[in-house]
Amino acid sequence: QVHLVESGGGLVQAGGSLKLSCSASGLPFTRYAMGWFRQAPGEEREFVAAVNWSGGTTYYADSVKGRFTVSRDNHEDTVYLQMNSLKPEDTAVYYCAAVRDRISLTLRDSPEYEYWGQGTRVTVSS
Repeated sequence: QVHLVESGGGLVQAGGSLKLSCSASGLPFTRYAMGWFRQAPGEEREFVAAVNWSGGTTYYADSVKGRFTVSRDNHEDTVYLQMNSLKPEDTAVYYCAAVRDRISLTLRDSPEYEYWGQGTRVTVSS
């Protein structure tokens, strides 16, 4: 059974940093691309960042480009999201997701993903 478990969320002041982790089990991690999405109250889930199976290619939403960094450790079956210069509008529940990597994927669309974590809450105060 596949499990994705996020951690690292919390309360931070604007301008601060947080690092989210997502630990995967039950799947061949190096065959899967990993994505981060977020959902703010009353809003739809939106793409944040993604990384291909090797970690060599990354993707970002325009709203986080230059502030967030996605990375993965294929020895630890873990994907990370380093979030710097946080803004109140970054407040949301952050989810990691996994999909078997293939060229046809955009990695930006949530329906592409097969597995999801339970989410970790990030609150940025002004």
